[in-house]
Amino acid sequence: MPTSPSATRPPSVRAPFGHALAGLLDVLLPVDCAGCGSERTQLCPACRHVLATARPAPTLLPWTHAAAPYTDPVRQLLLAHKERGTLRLAGPLGEALGRAVRSALGARAGAAPLLLVPMPSARSAVRARGHDPTLRLAGAAARALRRAGLDVRAAPLLRHARPVADQAGLNAAERRHNLHGALTVLPRARTGRTGLAGLAGLAGRHPVLVDDLVTTGASLAEAARALADAGLPARAGATVAATVHPAG
Repeated sequence: MPTSPSATRPPSVRAPFGHALAGLLDVLLPVDCAGCGSERTQLCPACRHVLATARPAPTLLPWTHAAAPYTDPVRQLLLAHKERGTLRLAGPLGEALGRAVRSALGARAGAAPLLLVPMPSARSAVRARGHDPTLRLAGAAARALRRAGLDVRAAPLLRHARPVADQAGLNAAERRHNLHGALTVLPRARTGRTGLAGLAGLAGRHPVLVDDLVTTGASLAEAARALADAGLPARAGATVAATVHPAG
């Protein structure tokens, strides 16, 4: 999968203009808030506050942190971005993902250059949606972390090695079995003596797996296995949201 320019380019000096334009579009083309349905704004102040003040916490995977529980309005915001193509939500969702990255790494967050590795989307899903939501969120998170002074880039290193069954309805053990061996690292990203071979400017960076949602952790665990097998062990994982389990 080719690296998306939006996922790796430096922060744009036109970002404030972009935010202003988004606000103007909300006035000229009023829509309801994707999170709660409030009128005349794509992301109302209350829902933005939920994203901005959520406290990242560990998930079922000890090395993965999520910014917020997968409950409304966060669930509705993720669905609007992922399934309905509400691309302007990538900014605030990416900022939440960036906070989860920092929380997962703790004191190590600024110790070394980071590489955010998004969970891969199936090509058929990207075609159907018209965009790759996880890659877009990884790029937005990288930009947010760079604004905070960290050396961060994002690049898609993973791809599907074989088809998998629909995960809906599968329990944790069934998901692990379904996904085992399903992911692999792009050939040009496999390590050599100089690090990330074939990917200019990415050598020496510490991979961090990122996704929009963690449910059982099976997908992230398979991605971590694929990276480790290629000599690129993930330092941490981070997601925007996590399914709330009865055990908390």
